[in-house]
Amino acid sequence: MLKHVTLLPVYIAANGLALLAVFAGESYGWLLLSVLITLTIITIGSFDIRLGYFTDTYFKGKESQNKLIALSFDDGPSSYTPEILLLLEKFNARATFFCIGKQVHKYPQLSKEIIRQGHTIGNHTFSHLPHFGFMNARQVEQELRDCDRALLEVIGQRPCLFRPPYGVTNPSIARAVKATKHHVIGWSNRSLDTVITQDAKIYKRVVKKLRAGDIVLFHDTSVHTVEVVKRLLPTLKERGYTCVTIDKLLNLKAYED
Repeated sequence: MLKHVTLLPVYIAANGLALLAVFAGESYGWLLLSVLITLTIITIGSFDIRLGYFTDTYFKGKESQNKLIALSFDDGPSSYTPEILLLLEKFNARATFFCIGKQVHKYPQLSKEIIRQGHTIGNHTFSHLPHFGFMNARQVEQELRDCDRALLEVIGQRPCLFRPPYGVTNPSIARAVKATKHHVIGWSNRSLDTVITQDAKIYKRVVKKLRAGDIVLFHDTSVHTVEVVKRLLPTLKERGYTCVTIDKLLNLKAYED
């Protein structure tokens, strides 16, 4: 199910009122306010992937009685991925791994093992560059296609799911995914496991907000995540949740035919 929230009504209403004030002879400070409102909305739209401001995004599934959720892991594969896979296998849980192309080349056998165990792999660009949000459409498209090529070479399939680094969306990314035809995937439950260093705090943050249909964001790149997942999976089982891949949660194709 496609999920997005639009800021368009807020944008139209706020800017409309500001412009009316200018035409009515009020201070041009209202025009400045209009510009500030526009910049604020664009900034929020760029960094909150749930809004789908520049392109359609998926960030949550239906809240059904089946209590399905999707665990997702970004930035791998890495040396911590095998531990995550062992935990998932122990609890018969499935997950989605948004892999960086360079890491796929570094850990080809591990990438194959992710697929062999019934998980899904998605595109997370080839390089995960820090200035990704400032790249033009051609550069973004190249990053996506290079990652697709790396995965095609290693696992034999081209992914349909794409998660932008840092959850950033903008007009360049929108044009790129329109060309590559990827589904843009966000999240509804962010663990902040790359920011918070205390395992207990990460665990509590995830569990406190947990709802059926959630897509939970983790990174399989640190021992903190391993320890949190080790504690989280028994909790999910006790509460009756079933961990599925994102393509199953959202009823999307995982790979190109």
